[in-house]
Amino acid sequence: MAPDDPVDVPARTDRLLLTAPRREDLDDVFALYSDPQVWEHLPAGRHTDRTHTALLLQRIRDSWDAAGLGSWVARLAGGPDAGRLVGTGGCDLRLGVTWNLSYRLHRRDWGHGYASELAAAAIGAARRLHPDVPVTAYLLEHNARSAAAAERAGLHLQWRGPDAGNPDPDAVRLLYADRPLSRVVLELLTAT
Repeated sequence: MAPDDPVDVPARTDRLLLTAPRREDLDDVFALYSDPQVWEHLPAGRHTDRTHTALLLQRIRDSWDAAGLGSWVARLAGGPDAGRLVGTGGCDLRLGVTWNLSYRLHRRDWGHGYASELAAAAIGAARRLHPDVPVTAYLLEHNARSAAAAERAGLHLQWRGPDAGNPDPDAVRLLYADRPLSRVVLELLTAT
């Protein structure tokens, strides 16, 4: 999918400045992704060295380059803590068939509405860029906060089943979407 109207420019919400990841974001994003508190639902996802984070940022940049949209680095836009990293999130192209909505916030920033603010901006950008591509959120069943944020963003549960590739064989994955998904898309998304 080639970008029609890239949105790789800073975006703002009421409280957040959203930018595509840059090299200088590595240390702040690593601090977030290496924090065990933000991985309580998937401890195996925690980054243990900067190489993991650098690869993540490259995958996000690849989404920006290929699709004109990817996750943002979210920082406070104003106030005494202006510029402080709140988290990352946005819509990245997943397997070329859907936008995948994601958000990972510092624990201190949970419960302040930042995930909803970030999700609304991401879904809006995805719909402006390619309204024909579904927006999905792929999360673990026991992550009630993420499920609530996906539902507030207007996504609905489309699938529930085993989490392919998860080291926990009992893990259950939920797939939310902004519209019904075809059987082929469901099979593709849930097999990985």
